[in-house]
Amino acid sequence: MFEVAVIEDAAAAEASLDPMRARLLAALAVEPASATMLAAKVGLPRQKVNYHLKALERHGLIELVEERRKGNVTERVMRATAESFVISPVAMAGVRPDPSRFPDQLSARWLLAVAAQLVGDVGALLTGAAKARKRVATFAIDGRVRFASAADRAAFAEELAGAVTALVSKYHTENAEGGRDHRVVVALHPSVNQQAGNPETKES
Repeated sequence: MFEVAVIEDAAAAEASLDPMRARLLAALAVEPASATMLAAKVGLPRQKVNYHLKALERHGLIELVEERRKGNVTERVMRATAESFVISPVAMAGVRPDPSRFPDQLSARWLLAVAAQLVGDVGALLTGAAKARKRVATFAIDGRVRFASAADRAAFAEELAGAVTALVSKYHTENAEGGRDHRVVVALHPSVNQQAGNPETKES
C-alpha cells in the first residue's frame, strides 16, 4: 500500500467521488475487509457493497488481499491501494489550468494553477517510476512564518525571490551533457485556520 496515490483517470476519479464508494474506500484504507464486513458498517446489502467494490477494484483503487472460504461462499478480502488519494488535474484534461496563460506572481488563482500543474507532474513521475520500479528524486520544504506587517511580507517575498534566482543562476547548466531539468516551485500564502470544521483564512 502506498502512502499517497494519484488518480489520473477520469473514470477512476468519478468512482472515488461517489459518496458510498468514497466511504468504502476510506474504510479499506484503514484496514482490509470483505463485502460482508463492510455491509455491516455501511448498512447496505452485501450484494450492493460488492457492486461498489468491483467498480473500485476495476479502477485500481482497491486490491485483493486474500480469499477466505466460508462454507459454499468464497469471501474476498480487499484493501485500498493507498492510504490516501489525490485527484490529478489530468483527470479533467479539457479544463485543467495552465499557469503559462496568466503568469501573475501575486495572483492566488495563478498559484492554484501552478499547484495543479505540480500535482499533475509529480503524479506522472510517480506513475512512471512505479512502472520502472524506481524512486522519484524530489525535495520540498513546508514551513510557517508570521509577518508583523504587509510590508514585511512583501520584503520577505522579494528577498526569497532574489535568493532563489541566485541559486538557480549558480547551479543551472543549460548544455550539461546527461543533465536533467528540474522544476522549482516556491509558494507563499496565508495559513488556513480550521476550527469546528470551518476553514477561515487569516492574514498575518
